[in-house]
Amino acid sequence: MSDSDITLKEEELVEQEFQALLNDYSQSIHRQKVEIIIKAYHFAKQAHKGVRRRSGEPYIMHPLAVARIVIKEIGLGSTSICAALLHDVVEDTDYTVEDISNLFGPKIASIVDGLTKISGGVFGAQASEQAENFRKLLLTMSEDIRVILIKIADRLHNMRTLEFQPVEKQYKIAGETQYIYAPLAHRLGLFNIKTELENLSFKYEHPETYAEIEQKLLLSKEAQLASFEEFAAPIRQKLTDMGYEFYLSERIKSVYSIWRKMQTKNIPFEDIYDLLAVRIIFTPKPDMSEKDQCWMIYSALTGIYKPHPERIRDWISTPKANGYEALHVTVMGNNGQWVEVQIRTQRMHEIAEKGLAAHWKYKTGVADETELDKWLRSIKDILEHPEPSAVDFLDTFKLNLFASEIFVFTPTGEIKTMPQGSTALDFAFMLHSELGLSCIGAKVNHKLEPLTYVLKGGDQVEVLTSQQQQPQQEWLDYVTTAKAKSALKAFFRGEDRKYIRKGEDMYAHILKKHNLMEQQEAVLHRTMRFYNAQQPRQLMLQIGKGIISEEELEKVVLPKRKSSWRRFIPFISNTNEQTDDNLVTDNNPETTDIPVSNKKQLVLTEENIGSKYHIAACCHPIPGDEVLGYCDSEGNITIHKRNCPKADFLKSSDGKNIYSAIWETHRQNTFIDTIELRGIDRVGIIIKVINIISQDFKINIHDLHISAEGGIFNGIIQMYVYDTTELQQLCDAIRKIQEIQSVQRISNI
Repeated sequence: MSDSDITLKEEELVEQEFQALLNDYSQSIHRQKVEIIIKAYHFAKQAHKGVRRRSGEPYIMHPLAVARIVIKEIGLGSTSICAALLHDVVEDTDYTVEDISNLFGPKIASIVDGLTKISGGVFGAQASEQAENFRKLLLTMSEDIRVILIKIADRLHNMRTLEFQPVEKQYKIAGETQYIYAPLAHRLGLFNIKTELENLSFKYEHPETYAEIEQKLLLSKEAQLASFEEFAAPIRQKLTDMGYEFYLSERIKSVYSIWRKMQTKNIPFEDIYDLLAVRIIFTPKPDMSEKDQCWMIYSALTGIYKPHPERIRDWISTPKANGYEALHVTVMGNNGQWVEVQIRTQRMHEIAEKGLAAHWKYKTGVADETELDKWLRSIKDILEHPEPSAVDFLDTFKLNLFASEIFVFTPTGEIKTMPQGSTALDFAFMLHSELGLSCIGAKVNHKLEPLTYVLKGGDQVEVLTSQQQQPQQEWLDYVTTAKAKSALKAFFRGEDRKYIRKGEDMYAHILKKHNLMEQQEAVLHRTMRFYNAQQPRQLMLQIGKGIISEEELEKVVLPKRKSSWRRFIPFISNTNEQTDDNLVTDNNPETTDIPVSNKKQLVLTEENIGSKYHIAACCHPIPGDEVLGYCDSEGNITIHKRNCPKADFLKSSDGKNIYSAIWETHRQNTFIDTIELRGIDRVGIIIKVINIISQDFKINIHDLHISAEGGIFNGIIQMYVYDTTELQQLCDAIRKIQEIQSVQRISNI
């Protein structure tokens, strides 16, 4: 095939994709502004002419795909479609935001500008600059939610085409997606997109495990669908008799969700019984409220199947913070398995599929404050006191992406949404920062409780304050919400500034007293060296707090009193004391060169483990585990499991220093790992287990702990194994003992 034939074929593919976009738009509820979409398409196509993606396809295919996600999967209109088509133009070509504004108007230009600021990920090579860009994105987002929605669509398409990226880049992008974008999609109510982002991240971080679970799901799919049809038949009949227009759909648990449950519960795939969930989606009758009709259908359903008394979730009376509404009930099916049923109206289903953001007030004109409005307002509160450190800022923001909520009440009965795990102190800060700073405790359900009290759903909370109260550093350990942490750190930074000013005044007084003002720079450097201070502000803080006395400082400052000894004060890095000076050093090319091979492929052998590469203490990987390497600023390389939470954070905040790693060990060295046993307590059962470990497998036991109660025993055994294959073979052998109910490797993460 000639080059001209290839170009012609590609032109046809591009045109087909654009026509599919127009078709998606024509079937939407939006005003038909086709002309501006055509104009944006031709402009973007010309701007990206001759440029190709790593997959080899014309670059314009990416903006087209993002635009289709924006209209079809999120439900936005022409402004968002145009911004999606143009989102890479400013970043990748010579066109400017002003050019976009002149051609397409200030609104589209503003969205494109917001998207350009976070191109390439949450944090690029220059962390402090990228953190500021991320703050600007959030400020833009709080005014126009479409910025982050289009960014999520962009990330979704990048994840769908991640196979064309090198392995180490896959880890970085997948880790960043799992750490920030999937929770963000969930927070905005984009449940389908959130699930796909999680699945794709998991697929690239754990390809073998993903393939194994996917295969098992495929094999069980036919049985699951047959079970669904049998379960749904009497429900269909009952709803038809009630005169409802409705449809039932099944929802199979995602691969990632199954894996998470296997990890947290320490159970195999075969022991997961809630793979199937059923949705009842109905059109409500006009003469009755949606809420009443949902409960009527609930009553009809529980007349057919017996409900689980502790597994009813009423998200209709109090919707989730992301706008989700539904009535969840778990019932016992005819086959003896629990099945979750979700009851929704058509309106609730649309919000659940496309998110509350799809009904944002820029489109509807509705001025009523939604839960999303409240969340965006809380983002503004965080931005008023941003973290100086890029990484801390990201971590604080992520705290606000809570997935699980509880509802608590004020003394007047007003309902408030809080993240699960919030304390009484968090609640005080949620009401107002001044209340939090002066909080001394709380009355929870009319009973006095401390600041550290963890709130439960339904609690009624009255905050107690005192003008004499002064926030303490340990409060940072008590709070879990982003707003509370942000307000406390801002307060402590303010207090530190007072001490710094006091220290500067004391230091200047000494220099003036001894006529050293003309030599102040040299004296300052000498004093900082003496106290091992990295920055002037650290020195002044210690002086202001009285840790360095005026008399002692005077001896150090005066040259004639120069001492032969040095005093070292441990100036520990503290997020409350960091400034832009700290961040500038992160951007120094001299500190970011990493002394490893350009191939970014670490081969782990008996010879280099422990010398060249170090095993992470947080997750203790062993040969056979899916791993990656992280290289710090000093060139030290640590090996983490790919699913280690610390590794997830590193992938998001310092992805350029993540390396793919493979094991090439030959069963020369052993590694400590742990298994958990559970079974029937019989005389001699432990002897059987130990015989298999010590005699059959010749494995050395490091630690053994057994407990028994009510005829059931639990055992934790630490042992020295060569790799995961040997560990799996051992577990399989122990499972063959009749009394053993379960054997699982315990994750150290």
